[in-house]
Amino acid sequence: MENSPCTIRSVQDDQISHKSITKPRINSLITAPELRVIDETGKNLGVLKREEAIALAKPETGLDLIEIAPTAKPPVARLMSYDKYRYEAAKLARKERLSQKGGGLKHVQISARAAANDLQIKVRQLEKFLAEGHQVEIQMRLRGREKYNKDWARQKLAEFLKMITVEYKALNEPRFGGQGMNMQIAKK
Repeated sequence: MENSPCTIRSVQDDQISHKSITKPRINSLITAPELRVIDETGKNLGVLKREEAIALAKPETGLDLIEIAPTAKPPVARLMSYDKYRYEAAKLARKERLSQKGGGLKHVQISARAAANDLQIKVRQLEKFLAEGHQVEIQMRLRGREKYNKDWARQKLAEFLKMITVEYKALNEPRFGGQGMNMQIAKK
């Protein structure tokens, strides 16, 4: 019984220290004895003692001392508004998240009896997806008796694949199931 409160406390202490790692230290929370200070215009003020650097910060006017590189020797701190720092950090994180979204799976649905012009439109859309770095799943819809004529369906899919001008690689072989035939491709 006595061990469980200690365990809980240590878990809570770990959570608190984990949160402090993600948030930068500001003003009096900075513990390093010396700091390399950069002012609000980006000019390097050199290495200053902690007390001198904190004296430069004016929280009442919106100018805080923010530790931006705590692992550097000596740590780097910048004079700027903490709200502006948080805004820029969130903007950068959002930009990184959006840049990682490429490469998702897109779907192109075709019919085995579609006219050549309709297939050309689908090919242009498919090539656009491949150029953006996405994987593309081609779904050929088959209806009624078409589902049982698998050789004919493979031939129609092969004709559609020949229309694609961009180099691609097949991620899997065409397979039957559901409403027809599916195949995944990606740019080489």
